[in-house]
Amino acid sequence: MSRRIHPAWWIAGVTFLTIIGAAGFRSTPGVLMDPLHEEFGWPHGVIGAAVSVNLLLFGLTAPFSAALMERFGVRRVVTGALLLVSVGSLLPVWMTHSWQLILCWGVLVGLGTGSMSMAMVATITSRWFVARRGLVSGILTAAGATGQLIFLPVLAHLADAKGWRWAAVLTAGVALLVVPLVLWRMRDHPGAMGTTAYGAPAGTPVAAPPAPTTGIATLALRTLRDAAKEPIFWLLAATFAVCGASTNGLVGTHFIPAAHDHGMAAPAAASLLALIGIFDVVGTIFSGWLTDRMSSGALLAAYYGLRGLSLFLLPTLFAANVHPSMFVFILFYGLDWVATVPPTMALCRQFFGDRAPIVFGWVFASHQIGAAIAAVLAGVVRDRLGNYDLAWYVSGALCLLAAGLCLLMVGGRQQPSTAEDRDEVADAVTQV
Repeated sequence: MSRRIHPAWWIAGVTFLTIIGAAGFRSTPGVLMDPLHEEFGWPHGVIGAAVSVNLLLFGLTAPFSAALMERFGVRRVVTGALLLVSVGSLLPVWMTHSWQLILCWGVLVGLGTGSMSMAMVATITSRWFVARRGLVSGILTAAGATGQLIFLPVLAHLADAKGWRWAAVLTAGVALLVVPLVLWRMRDHPGAMGTTAYGAPAGTPVAAPPAPTTGIATLALRTLRDAAKEPIFWLLAATFAVCGASTNGLVGTHFIPAAHDHGMAAPAAASLLALIGIFDVVGTIFSGWLTDRMSSGALLAAYYGLRGLSLFLLPTLFAANVHPSMFVFILFYGLDWVATVPPTMALCRQFFGDRAPIVFGWVFASHQIGAAIAAVLAGVVRDRLGNYDLAWYVSGALCLLAAGLCLLMVGGRQQPSTAEDRDEVADAVTQV
């Protein structure tokens, strides 16, 4: 009896839920920044530094996590990553010094979330899907926003009613609960289930799971060396760094404190940020659908341009109460939040073939470097000037610059995956 649902969709479903489970921490810094400042007296810049370390390691781990998945398998890597996130979220309950926050939020959670970053999405879509890759990339990318939608209001109300420690415990518990699901359902390769990728041409033979690779660090670094020779890589890295700075680093970390500066209650500000998650789910899935049909460079130019214009308007929209113009910002910004991911992945596949997951891991590292810089500098701007206005304006200008750079990526010759591409990767492994 034939299967009614291809196994690839089950793998995508488990991946979606895994990213949601790990997304609890992504909601934590913005919610807990003011409570930590009030209890310990730490400046916003110090707390932002913990977030910065997290974002930096989150990005730098991504290319190596893709290589780790080649070596140890997706299931083992994701299980270990979820355990790290759980431990790093729970330990701060007993902290007394800021370095402990940096160690837990920054190092432990940064390594854990980095191992389940968009590089995992690239790995899953590359292995399990031939058709609908853009759409699936959009759905899995939206999982982070879905997690934000679920966790932000809950964490904000819990921190407000019971204290920030209860919010930290909830974050740790949710990450831990996802582990059994991963162990039960996640599989590393279609060949392990005796099937082919979804959408593979009729008659495609079932391939045996590839042998585990060795020299994962060397493979990741050699991929970076080869990719760095191509101008398209630097365009992707530069624009994605702006993406990270204007989303996770600035809005994701500092929107709630900025709204609080204007008299808005933290739960209300958290609900607005959660609304971004609602619209982001729609925007990212729609972006994946568009990516299967339109020029990825043109899509990116439109996304960054709209984002930049909205950030220029944001400082005038903050108030003690929520008004319609703020909802308009939330709508536009939410639709655009991570809509950049599907076309960026598509460009990596277009120009780098089978090496795309690891190349995208390095591009994603630049995203997190941009986010880390913004998380620290925005906190410093707040400490020095008493408000975030300059941070919003600089970020808006960078988005407009990124839109211009993306126009350089419109068109271009597609580089499909070939046997030669696969041989190059194999050679890079066997020469270690």
